[in-house]
Amino acid sequence: MKKMSGHDKVKTGDDRRGRAQDMAVDMKEIIAEAAGRLIRERKVKKLTVKDIVEECNITRQTFYYHFEDIPDLLRWVLKKGAEHVMKGCMEQEGPEEMLRYLFLMLLNARPYVRRGMTSNYRDELEQIARETFYAFFDQAAAEGGLYENYSVRDAKLIIRYHCGAILELLQGWTEKDTQDLDYIVHSVYLMLKGEMAPMGEKK
Repeated sequence: MKKMSGHDKVKTGDDRRGRAQDMAVDMKEIIAEAAGRLIRERKVKKLTVKDIVEECNITRQTFYYHFEDIPDLLRWVLKKGAEHVMKGCMEQEGPEEMLRYLFLMLLNARPYVRRGMTSNYRDELEQIARETFYAFFDQAAAEGGLYENYSVRDAKLIIRYHCGAILELLQGWTEKDTQDLDYIVHSVYLMLKGEMAPMGEKK
């Protein structure tokens, strides 16, 4: 039988840690999916650890091993969602296409966000959503080179302003807005660049 070398032992330990990390991520996803089902399908208005652990058949100890509390779970879910959207944005051809992709993803998520806002964690969810959106937009602006000629302080203020405006726009979204999606995306993109020039003829 071949004797295992020291290098092999270290590698085996690394593999074991890697598998443990993968299992931790998998369990987080299982917990997150359970919470999502409770909000989306069962439409619970009071999301509790008790309901979540029963939904995914785990112990409370397992839940608290992976998350500090429900706001921590919500923060993780939104962060993972933002990472997924950012990856999709980076696959687009240019900044305006990135913005259009972002709008589409946010509009698709609106029904689930609305249901989440009816739960007992509405305030926490709204605050976490705003923080996540700002972090996403900050990274997207840096990737797209939107404010590279501004100071860091000025750029952050501009991003904060536009984040608030876009969120308000999405909250009041209508069927007519969906029909005018291309116009709205183009106009918002020009605003972000400080070059607002509406498409089409003046009324």
